[in-house]
Amino acid sequence: MVHQGRDIIQDADSVELAYRPTRTDILRGIQVRDRIRRLALLRWALTSLFAGYALFLATGGAKAVLSVAIFLLTAVAIWGMPRIQANHVFRIVSWQGGYRTTVTDAGIRAETEHATLVQRWSMFRGYRETREHMVLLSRDPNILVLEVIPKRGAADPADVDRLRGLLDQHLPRA
Repeated sequence: MVHQGRDIIQDADSVELAYRPTRTDILRGIQVRDRIRRLALLRWALTSLFAGYALFLATGGAKAVLSVAIFLLTAVAIWGMPRIQANHVFRIVSWQGGYRTTVTDAGIRAETEHATLVQRWSMFRGYRETREHMVLLSRDPNILVLEVIPKRGAADPADVDRLRGLLDQHLPRA
């Protein structure tokens, strides 16, 4: 018999959130992951390197115009990579409409009109709280899977405290 995640149901200790994901939600999750993996520092170093080299070439005269343009474009692409990733992910999830996410002692159930995703706590290594989101980080070495829960989805501010309590109970803060 297939339960399809029905064992993750709403109980007295559960928190239910309703929201429609935005690009900003996804971008914040990617930025959290990049900070934890120290990719933000690497991105700024590479951006500075390419932009600096473009500036160096630009002072060499008009012969280097194409090289300057290529190095500046590379610097912009490196700096903008999180936004590019967020746009790709947003295209995947935006058409699904609103999300109803239920967080319980058993795990997390995210449901849309088209899909239901059930994730047990064992899927995650920890979480990080931002001003507007709870970002859950997967156990895989590159943190390829993120669960971004916008706090605005809570019906009551007390729900955010209960959500934080559930997360603290099952996951370490990253």
